[in-house]
Amino acid sequence: MTRDEAYQLLTEFTTKDGLLKHALAVEAAMQTYAKRFGENEEIWRVVGLLHDFDYEKYPSMEDHPFKGAEILRSRQIPEEWVKAILAHATHTGIPRDTLMAKTLFAVDELCGFITAVAYVRPSRKLQEVEVSSVKKKMKDKAFARQVNREEIIEGAQLLGVTLEEHIDTVIKAMQTISAELGL
Repeated sequence: MTRDEAYQLLTEFTTKDGLLKHALAVEAAMQTYAKRFGENEEIWRVVGLLHDFDYEKYPSMEDHPFKGAEILRSRQIPEEWVKAILAHATHTGIPRDTLMAKTLFAVDELCGFITAVAYVRPSRKLQEVEVSSVKKKMKDKAFARQVNREEIIEGAQLLGVTLEEHIDTVIKAMQTISAELGL
């Protein structure tokens, strides 16, 4: 599946602006890490785009990302991609046993959190988001309370990078598409 085909599938199932922007943010972070790890950027972008494509239609823990996995398998998407998408959600119990799966897990929550930090900046610009401001907001349990901070920390550990380096990498990835994100 190409990136354009993945985007078409995403928009077939997802209409909410916030979910579409989240998919784009995760795509950018996946591409950045693929480049860093010497992996196939196109594949990692597709996996990033599709990780939550079923969420709008199937938001329950019983359905997401399981329904999406069924749809992807019916379209002959490689099993490694499907397993990475399944593994990004802790409740699936699918092991993160590939670098792609570890990376998708690592960037998912962090992209959402960085977006939330950007929204509370006076300018609402990603260019003003710094590692220190993200770390400070992570300590504030009332801020973006739906974001699992432990998963952000675990994600950095899975990738073998410091939390600061991980946050910086994802901020910079998201900054490359800040116009598309509206930030």
